[in-house]
Amino acid sequence: MIQYLYLGRIGYDEALHLQEELVQARIAGRVGNVLLLLEHPPVLTLGRNAHRSNVLASDELLARRGVTLHDINRGGDVTYHGPGQLVGYPIFDLRSLRNASGGRLGPVDFVRLMEEALIRLTSHFGVPALRIPGLTGVWSAAHGSPLDEGIAAPDKDHPAGERKIGAIGIHVSRGVTSHGFAYNVTTNLDDFQLINPCGITDRPVTSLAKEVADPAAIPSLEDIANLAARQFGLVLDEQILAVESLAVLRAQIATAAHQPVPEEPSKDTIQFPAEDTPCQPPAEVERLLNPSGRPISA
Repeated sequence: MIQYLYLGRIGYDEALHLQEELVQARIAGRVGNVLLLLEHPPVLTLGRNAHRSNVLASDELLARRGVTLHDINRGGDVTYHGPGQLVGYPIFDLRSLRNASGGRLGPVDFVRLMEEALIRLTSHFGVPALRIPGLTGVWSAAHGSPLDEGIAAPDKDHPAGERKIGAIGIHVSRGVTSHGFAYNVTTNLDDFQLINPCGITDRPVTSLAKEVADPAAIPSLEDIANLAARQFGLVLDEQILAVESLAVLRAQIATAAHQPVPEEPSKDTIQFPAEDTPCQPPAEVERLLNPSGRPISA
């Protein structure tokens, strides 16, 4: 089962601390898989592979715009978070999930499934979306392609070609994931001019509001968060359950912390007969018995 929690708008530092808290709880087995869904004030994050040159704005300009900057341990380059963007932080133990073949889910498999969930979320609003080989993330289809029938027409601010609508970057520690995805819903796309998003300079970014024919019909970010959580459950083949509040989730963790952790029994504590004791005497033993049923003396 996956529990999910919508937190509304919270600061990036607060979200980092919360992720670390839940990662430790997940490693300790005090909580199951949790998907945090939220939005941030304007912030730039630089992943492990980031190049500072992909931040195009000066520190002074960022300060004037109220945009903070964070170096973090996820994969990928620089990305932007801000109001109107749905951010998802899956705190999942990959060892608890299975791939299509029944084996444990690896990090790359998990990223592909995250892409699939966001592709399905985008398609829910009638906007075709796809992957681009070699470029992690989710992209809206190029205008004029067989996939784009019925979506908004291109204009001077919205050129033809694939446009990035969802960015993905995760970190894995002891099998548990953190960080995750950023999905543009009604995001101010002008803020992406502060950076080369994910280090990519030849493809623009977009938002759901830019892609749909009627932006006024887009539901609230919380409603979209609920839809996104449902898609995660479908692609991972897991039951999905909303958590009422962070306080409720922390209460679950606190309760689990007071439960004894089951230990593997040692050889000295195993009680016999063991589970592999045969229910019937083997045929070799039966042949050693005489007709009276008494064992034959040596």
